[in-house]
Amino acid sequence: MSRNGCLLCAPLVAESVDEMLSQMRVAKKNGADVVELRVDYIQGFAPEMDLPRLIRGRVLPVIVTYRPKWEGGNFEGDEVFRVKALRKAISLGADFVDVELQVAAEFLECSTPERKDSSSRVVVSNHNYKMTPSLGEIGSLIARIQSIGADVVKIVTTAEKVTDVARVFHAVVHSQVPTIALVMGPKGLISRLLAPKFGGFLTFGALGVGQESAPGQPTLLQLTQMYRVDRMDRDTKVFGIVGNPVGHSKGPIIHNAAFQEIGVTIPFKEDALRCCDEVDPIAQAIGAVNTIIRRDGKLIGYNTDCEAAISAIEDALRGKKVDTRLKNR
Repeated sequence: MSRNGCLLCAPLVAESVDEMLSQMRVAKKNGADVVELRVDYIQGFAPEMDLPRLIRGRVLPVIVTYRPKWEGGNFEGDEVFRVKALRKAISLGADFVDVELQVAAEFLECSTPERKDSSSRVVVSNHNYKMTPSLGEIGSLIARIQSIGADVVKIVTTAEKVTDVARVFHAVVHSQVPTIALVMGPKGLISRLLAPKFGGFLTFGALGVGQESAPGQPTLLQLTQMYRVDRMDRDTKVFGIVGNPVGHSKGPIIHNAAFQEIGVTIPFKEDALRCCDEVDPIAQAIGAVNTIIRRDGKLIGYNTDCEAAISAIEDALRGKKVDTRLKNR
């Protein structure tokens, strides 16, 4: 489990049981804490045969989701059949079962026998594919889901503007139960990236591009490698890039790599400066050294990071000028 308490969940959208089991192993290798089994994606899904294979063959905790068309999923069929499959998942010991708010009260009542002898937890979810409601409406929605008896609350909205995410964050921070609160679409991306900072129960990361289960979903490797969400906590400082358009920017890749490097090596470079007998003026101004030379029995500290960075920028600028001249010929 991520050290910040926010689970990294990989939604599995395979079309066969064998492929889904294979994807589960990949998800574990790539750092997932839990997987969502989107069984509504499986072609010819047969709950009595397929659920035992998926649940007993799991290598990670699982959320079983059988999403109907009317809630943005793929299942089109008899509702009684779908509910029976979810009850079967509980009886088999699925770690979580996701049920839509619209049918949750009835489901929780009819599944009492299965839940009595099972450790399964019920996620009650609600998806808004049009907009993000007001803060008051979001608060009322969470309270309603909680009152039904949900073990985990899940609300998903759609971002019309970036600031919509603030209302969702506010709701998560003040929720009294484990809450998944995410905002779909490109403008809602930060709700997925900053879920650990604001106390979200989990955030979703697809196995790869094209394997997303919702609009705006980053990949699992982007979450762990580029944004380092598994190391994020409430005290993590957040920096952003402002622009329009900005989705193509390489800034997050460059800056987060730099933050990671600085966060690891700077303390040692600062300590090294204090160990020197003499310090070059530039290194003294920076407050850190990365090179120490012994000369005449003394340790003299220098900082070559600054010079290297400036040289790289100058080289890039010179190259740009050369390219410009060639194009103008």
